[in-house]
Amino acid sequence: MSEQEKCVPLGLAPSFGFGDRIGLATPGHVESMKRSANGIQPIFPQQSIREMTRTQRTPQQVMDDAMNGARAAGWNGPIGADADHLKTPDDVNVTAAVGFTFFTIDPSDDVDQKADDYDEGTLREKFATAKDSAPWYDGYLGQRIDLPTGAKIELSEEACMRAAVKYGPAISRALDLGNHIKSVHEASGKDYEIELSVDETDQPTTLAEHYIIADQCLNGGMKLVSLAPRFIGELEKGVDYKGDVDALEASLNDHAAISELLGPYKLSLHSGSDKLSMYAALARATKGRFHVKTAGTSYLEALRVVARHDEALFRQIIRFGRDRYDVDKATYHVSATNEGVPTEDGLGAATAEKLYLECWADVPQGIGFTEPGRQILHCTFGSTLTDPELGPAVRSVLEAHPDTYTEVLADHFSRHLEALAAGM
Repeated sequence: MSEQEKCVPLGLAPSFGFGDRIGLATPGHVESMKRSANGIQPIFPQQSIREMTRTQRTPQQVMDDAMNGARAAGWNGPIGADADHLKTPDDVNVTAAVGFTFFTIDPSDDVDQKADDYDEGTLREKFATAKDSAPWYDGYLGQRIDLPTGAKIELSEEACMRAAVKYGPAISRALDLGNHIKSVHEASGKDYEIELSVDETDQPTTLAEHYIIADQCLNGGMKLVSLAPRFIGELEKGVDYKGDVDALEASLNDHAAISELLGPYKLSLHSGSDKLSMYAALARATKGRFHVKTAGTSYLEALRVVARHDEALFRQIIRFGRDRYDVDKATYHVSATNEGVPTEDGLGAATAEKLYLECWADVPQGIGFTEPGRQILHCTFGSTLTDPELGPAVRSVLEAHPDTYTEVLADHFSRHLEALAAGM
């Protein structure tokens, strides 16, 4: 890879991450950027360690597939590269070695998911154990921050204790991994940037939690370019945002005010695929300082190609996905059930595609997909792609019909990019 073809940090520019679990989607991603970029910068190589494990791909393969695809499609602009959901120094080492530049730290294993529900007695008991991992506690206690939105962050005893219990070890883990990322790049002389993911929680990230987390990371020397809080409402895989968009925008305004006060850094939307109804609000609240991360939606659009060119294979994938769903959904935030979607048996080809992938023509303007069948196919991607029969069969269809895949992806992501641009 020449110097001109290497990935670069994208800084505070609005950015969009295109995940690709098969390795053939980048031409479609590039085409959507050519049609609808509107100043948004792309991340083409993007995959989490978890996804690489499930798809049996290496960081080098992810990088090569994306960069070769971008070059073949004629992209000559900047490209970021997201090593997603990193949890260990080894995760950093293997992704940094092949040229990733955007490192997403995921300390979710150290988050106490039950902290929001503890009564006072339990909270104090847990805090006595957690306080050593939160040396910052006394420094925040009693502070009050007035945001320009009118919101007030009250760092009361309860708020600080709950943040310490919920996030104390996670902040320590994030700082340690951030320091490792820094040392790796100081040794190599390469530039980099860091995103912190705290979105994988049951409860939304409070303003107090956001403030403490970001402040600690920045004071700890982390090169933080982006933070992914857990926003209000429901951000399930494969379907549109579920919640009050007006209330969400008010909350986004408050979170963006914190990012401006402490940073600036971008607000990042994870599980961002198909959340069209909230994109304009995100872009407005952040004044264009955002990152949106998508992953599984390119796989689902690959299945749309299968549905249109090999109906029998698509039906087989539906049956397989339904069989695997209750096991594979364990690590995902989804609400779909097998009982809520008809089996493919007896459905016409167009109806099967609609119920399991949905078609834009059937969706009100400005609203993303809603059909729960997409979640069933989304969650079972790893089992499908690593199945000795189905995985190669899907790839064969895509390789035989590259123009169809490019077009469905370009149409799909142009709608995403245009919805974001509407709020910029």
